Amino acid sequence: MAAMLKLENVSHAYLGGQGTALAVEDVNLDVLPGEFVSLVGPSGCGKTTILNMLAGLFPPSRGLVLLDGKPVQGPNVRVGYMLQQDYLFPWRTIKSNSMIGFEIRGEQTRDAESKVLELLAELGLDGSADRYPHELSGGMRQRVSLVRTLAGDPDVLLLDEPFSALDMHIKLQLEELVWQTLRKRGKTAVLVTHDLQEAAAMSDKVVVLAANPGRVERVVTVPESIRQAGPEAARKLSDFEQLVEQLWTQVAGKEPDPAGGAANGQ
Repeated sequence: MAAMLKLENVSHAYLGGQGTALAVEDVNLDVLPGEFVSLVGPSGCGKTTILNMLAGLFPPSRGLVLLDGKPVQGPNVRVGYMLQQDYLFPWRTIKSNSMIGFEIRGEQTRDAESKVLELLAELGLDGSADRYPHELSGGMRQRVSLVRTLAGDPDVLLLDEPFSALDMHIKLQLEELVWQTLRKRGKTAVLVTHDLQEAAAMSDKVVVLAANPGRVERVVTVPESIRQAGPEAARKLSDFEQLVEQLWTQVAGKEPDPAGGAANGQ
């Protein structure tokens, strides 16, 4: 099967006041259609740099970034990007915020509005269309962000720690909601996260990056039993903690913590 997203020998350097800093070096990665992949690793390993290149926000210094076999040459409507902050406009209603993509493209039709309202209802926001962002909780605002991202029906979703600012209970609810929603639609997804439990519970495979500069240390395939269970049920499986310990060992570069520190994704 051909990759939906592909990085070929990708390196990227940032030029600053103190010279050039190499962020990632010789990264190779394939993400298959419908696959959910997480990027994990220590701070400074280039996770967000990789995500930004996949989004077409800037080109790599060297190598190729491909979307469905074609070079990424800038932002693309086939790729949606969901961030940690929801960036909802406070003066716009929830429906109006969700329609921004259509507005930018000049596609504010009745069909587009109906699609947004259907998504709001599907994601537990029925009755919120005419409310304003300040009237919603953080979890509900992130649901709106997901609606806005999905409204244009992208093939790929890039997720940059979208749950990290939320309380644990809401975070777990949204993990399940996002996983179920993307799986039902057959979307390809790449998640950047510091939470190893989150990566293990949501992903088909987890890419462990090493730092200075960022490079692929290992690609861990998540066991089928966990992949099929969904984030909530996966955490209760007997082999889940073993997977998290394996990831912790790779990220930390040391033996698993017998006291169970890896279980908290710290």
